[in-house]
Amino acid sequence: MELCGSFLFIMIGIFIIGYLGIIFEFYIKVNKTAVGITLAALCWMVYFLGCSSSLETSMHKLTEHLSGVSQIIFFLLGAMTLVELIDSHKGFNTLISWIHTQNKRKLIVLISLISFFLSAVLDNLTTTILMISILRKLIPSNKDRILPGCMIVIAANAGGAWTPIGDVTTTMLWIDNRISTLAVMKDIFLPSLFAMVIPLGFYLTKLKGSYPKPEINYGSEKREPGSKLVFALGVLSLIAVPIFKWLTGLPPFMGIMLALAILWIVTDIIHHKHEEREHLRIPFILTKIDVASILFFMGILLAIDALEAVGILKLLATFLNETVNNSTAIATVIGIISAIIDNVPLVAATMGMYDRIAFPIDSSFWLLTAFTAGTGGSMLSIGSAAGVALMGIEKVDFITYLKKASLPAALGYAGGIIIYILII
Repeated sequence: MELCGSFLFIMIGIFIIGYLGIIFEFYIKVNKTAVGITLAALCWMVYFLGCSSSLETSMHKLTEHLSGVSQIIFFLLGAMTLVELIDSHKGFNTLISWIHTQNKRKLIVLISLISFFLSAVLDNLTTTILMISILRKLIPSNKDRILPGCMIVIAANAGGAWTPIGDVTTTMLWIDNRISTLAVMKDIFLPSLFAMVIPLGFYLTKLKGSYPKPEINYGSEKREPGSKLVFALGVLSLIAVPIFKWLTGLPPFMGIMLALAILWIVTDIIHHKHEEREHLRIPFILTKIDVASILFFMGILLAIDALEAVGILKLLATFLNETVNNSTAIATVIGIISAIIDNVPLVAATMGMYDRIAFPIDSSFWLLTAFTAGTGGSMLSIGSAAGVALMGIEKVDFITYLKKASLPAALGYAGGIIIYILII
């Protein structure tokens, strides 16, 4: 331990209080970003004040952790900008034209499949926001949208778990070389599919009949100039990021920055002669990015790094090994905890707890953790960014989600783990 006893307990106390603030954000009405960045600043302040090492050594430790966090932040910034650019061009309206039915069972199957595969290319939060926006245009009644909305969250979380760019936690494991692209896609696809299919089957037994037809045909809504080109280039660029890493060895954030640069050049060429199209160019798009989410990730990851720097996470890993002593069980517990605690800091803590010597790249533990952390959050509305988005957009409260989605999500989670154990 690099901190003396009193400073160590102070850091742990700060972290627990801050974490509770993040978990109960919906109830205390204090944005989790504010709590997250405060948590990071206070934890590192305690580290600097109480550390027995020299100031230069402490600064080197902070810089080292900041380097890793920055890669994730730049990746998120680039990916979110690309998705927002496609949406501003109404490129996603093509998806609306594909979902052309009011039949309840057919509709929930379509939105589940689209959410599952779309989140594998984009991310679960963006996919959830997009699909709920589409759902609001297809189903007029808020009450009728609850079950499909819950299914979108489950499908998006499941779909995001089996690719390195589909979920922030999987991206974190990928960037930190805990998992590789081919391994996670090969080994986690079937468990993720079952985590979506089982809840879908549960909901199909609950739905009958048709929804009222919407007054406006959004599928035929006019698109912005260059919509198809931006959509195609944007999606292909996101898909190409893992390939870029494999070919060059450069970190993923460099691939996403290159993709952003290409789209920036293309949209400037298309729109620079038209003043009325300024809203379709990157400088304006950047003003629409959810910077609060990016700052939250930065804050919570740095706070976790402070715990790792003083050795707390190593002690926790030792405790789990001694009490549970089974990597599959530990990964399963991590997923269950992620239903209560945000999976970003949870995976960050797990990465700090277990090194690459004990669990090398593509070990069963890391691959199963990618699945459990990505899908376990579906069991409660506060367990994932997608669930929180549903709460915010559709005003679905914690208890309603608990009644409608927790059981099918838990069944899918358990089914996915069983499938993973059977195929490895």
